[in-house]
Amino acid sequence: MDVSLVPADTTEDVRGRAAGVARQVAVLPVGSFEQHGPHLPLATDTLVACAIARRIAADHPVHLLPPVTIGCSHEHAAWPGTVSISAVTLHAVVRDIAESLRRSGVDALVVVNGHGGNYVLGNLVQESSARGERMALFPSVEDWETARERAGVATSLLTDMHAGEIETSLLLHAHPEFVRPGYEAADVLSDDRRHLLSLGMSAYTDSGVVGRPSLGSAEKGKKILASLADSFGAYFSLLTSADVPARGDERA
Repeated sequence: MDVSLVPADTTEDVRGRAAGVARQVAVLPVGSFEQHGPHLPLATDTLVACAIARRIAADHPVHLLPPVTIGCSHEHAAWPGTVSISAVTLHAVVRDIAESLRRSGVDALVVVNGHGGNYVLGNLVQESSARGERMALFPSVEDWETARERAGVATSLLTDMHAGEIETSLLLHAHPEFVRPGYEAADVLSDDRRHLLSLGMSAYTDSGVVGRPSLGSAEKGKKILASLADSFGAYFSLLTSADVPARGDERA
C-alpha cells in the first residue's frame, strides 16, 4: 500500500489541531476500484481523491481521514479488476463515518469524491444538510471547470470523461510511478453517452478510456490541485461559520 494514502496522525496530533479551531472539519476521500484503461491503475479515483484531500490538508486545519477505496463502479463491470459496492452501502458507510465523527466532537465533514459514478454522495450531502448537519461534497463541477481553465486543460469536461487529460495529469504529478507507457496514443472521443446508465462504458469505448490522455502533463496536474485548493477555501469558511441554517430554515 502507498503509505501516503493513510494519514500518520496520532491521537495527540488530532487533539492539538482541534485546540486551535472553533469548529473541527474532517475530510474524507472517496474513490473507486475500477478500470482506467491500459495506462492508469484501478485505484486511480482513490489516488486522485487522496491527492486532493492532502492538498487541502496542507492549507487548512482539517482532520484528514483514510480513503473509502471502493465505490459505485457498475458502469465499468465489463472490465476485469473492477469492484463495486451498492449505492445503499456507500451511503451507509459515509453516513456512519459522519455520525462517528460527530460523537467525537467533529461535526463538519467534507466528502472529497474522486469518482463521478458515486452519484449517491450528492443525495447523502443533501439529506444531511436538510437535517442541519454540516456536510459538503467537493469538488463541484464548477470547481473542476475552474481548475481545468487555470491549468490550461484543453479537453472539455464532457469529453474528458475517464482516464483522460485531467486524471492522467493528476497522476503524472502526484503518482508518476503508477502511469504506464502508452497514454500518449490512447485517446478515445465519445461525447454522446446518453445511454451510459443503461449500457455501461463498454458501449462507448473498447479500451476503457474516454478522453485525451495524450494531452496530460505533470505541470497541468500540479495546477489543477492548486486551483482546487483555492476553491476549497469557500467550503471551509461555510462549514466553520457560526451559523449554517438547516434547509427548512432557509428563506427564498
